[in-house]
Amino acid sequence: MSASALTPVVQFEGVGVRLGPLQALTGVDLQIMPGERVALVGSNGSGKSTLLRALHGLLPMAQGRVTRHPALHQAMLFQKPHLLRTTALNNVALGAWLDRRLGLSWQEAKTRAAQALQRVGLSAVAAQGGRQLSGGQQQRLALARAWVRQPDVLLLDEPTASLDPHAKREVEALIAEFAQGQGQPLTLIWASHNLGQVKRLASRVIYLEGGRVLADLPVGLFFNAAELSVRSPAAHAFVQGELT
Repeated sequence: MSASALTPVVQFEGVGVRLGPLQALTGVDLQIMPGERVALVGSNGSGKSTLLRALHGLLPMAQGRVTRHPALHQAMLFQKPHLLRTTALNNVALGAWLDRRLGLSWQEAKTRAAQALQRVGLSAVAAQGGRQLSGGQQQRLALARAWVRQPDVLLLDEPTASLDPHAKREVEALIAEFAQGQGQPLTLIWASHNLGQVKRLASRVIYLEGGRVLADLPVGLFFNAAELSVRSPAAHAFVQGELT
């Protein structure tokens, strides 16, 4: 994607999303700029996952509109990876082969997949079934499958929530590496309950409560207790509760 640094990759204007009888998002206005690393925080049910799915076009909107850069290419990882009943190599290769934008033959897709597995440290398990891998390996496999498609925007829903501490560190390091991009930084948007991870990775933090955005601040301001208590008492109360 060749977007100006001043052009949003995606823009929400008054977006509302309903999930059955529940109003899951209400009046969301935001712009995501190229290269931003945006963390979505808030309690369970606050709307983080719904916002990610709306960003990815997986949920219909009840109100408002979403505008995306016309050349935007994005990928999404879920908390529990959705893997096919085939080898780790094929899980990655199929994603690349089916992406018509890349225009790869099957052999080219397998070559790219092998490179992606090497990058995430999974070359040794390329021939193993993807569903037979450990939780941390499965998440790294999902990252490889996303990375091989060369996205401009990477969406992640609690990518390390179910992993042990060692696997969390490995996956977080890969996310940080991928965010650096190749040529231009990747735009990263992810939901997290891990405020330490948010401090380490984010450039911007969005706090949601009851489907509404109640704070949208640079990471330094969000974790400045005195500033946050004035700008968003609700977000301040959430952070203090998470830190105690």
